[in-house]
Amino acid sequence: MRRSVLMLMAGLLSACTSTPLPNADPARAWIDLETQTGKLVMAERLDNQRLQDGRYFQVTPGSHELMVRFDYEVFIGGMGQFSDPQERLCYLSVRYDDFRPGQHYRLQARSVGFNAYARLYNAAGEVVAEERLVNCLP
Repeated sequence: MRRSVLMLMAGLLSACTSTPLPNADPARAWIDLETQTGKLVMAERLDNQRLQDGRYFQVTPGSHELMVRFDYEVFIGGMGQFSDPQERLCYLSVRYDDFRPGQHYRLQARSVGFNAYARLYNAAGEVVAEERLVNCLP
């Protein structure tokens, strides 16, 4: 059941990626999403409002709270036994008070073991905010 849900999500996401991203609005800030240790990171909520397109955030200048969904695998094994990886789903919130119009940012979600983290980088590659809240499902 879990695999079929993941397959359905992957199919829906691939359908989304065939739609081109909109042009960046110069009056807003654009936030790209990335992960190097997970399977999926997608925009979930902006200022507690659900988003329709999970591929990016585009925000007005000022303060905003970004929530992303982050899926990754955790390998659990003991006593020399190998097991299939376990899926882990986390919601990560990052608050930043100084989004600037026309600027590009990058929100990176990453995992280390069972722990999930997020960092927001500005265009110069500097960390400007880190996760404020992490809620994970087993």
